[in-house]
Amino acid sequence: MSSSPETRIHQDTQLRPPVPPFSEADALAKVQAAEDAWNTRDPDRVALAYTHDSVWRNRDTFVTGREEIRAFLAAKWERELDYALRKELWTFGDERIAVRFQYEWRDAAGRHWRSYGNELWEFDAHGLMRRREASINDVPIQAHERRIHGPRPPQEHGAALPLA
Repeated sequence: MSSSPETRIHQDTQLRPPVPPFSEADALAKVQAAEDAWNTRDPDRVALAYTHDSVWRNRDTFVTGREEIRAFLAAKWERELDYALRKELWTFGDERIAVRFQYEWRDAAGRHWRSYGNELWEFDAHGLMRRREASINDVPIQAHERRIHGPRPPQEHGAALPLA
C-alpha cells in the first residue's frame, strides 16, 4: 500500500527512538526492535524504520527507497517460509550499528535453511535507517536442526548467537 507524499514526509520527520548518538543501551534496544519488527514478517511495518530514500545492499541486490524496500521484503517472505530471526549487536558508533544475525526458514520445496549474516546500519538524526548493507550466506539444514522457531522470548533478549 503506497502512502501519499505528505504522509511520507511526516513519517520521515517522526522520531524513531532510540536516536543517534547511540549509547550501548540504545544500540541494544535498536537491534532488538529491528529483530522484533522483522519477525512480524510485515513488510509495511518493517519498511517504516527506513528513510524515504534509504539505500540497501542485500546480498547481490541493491534497493533504494522505502517502496522498493517494502516490495523486496514482501517477495522475500513469500519465498522464505516460516522465517524466524535472531540479531546480535556486534559494535556501534554515534550513528552506526553493526550486527550479526541468523535466521531460519524453509523453501517451497520443503528444504530448510539457516542464513548467517552481518549488517552495517547507518541512521539519520530521527532514528530512521538511511543505509543498510547485508552480507548473507545460506546453509542447508534438516528440519530437526532448526533452533529458531519464532520471535525471541523476552528472557532471551540480548543472548549471544552460537557460531555454528
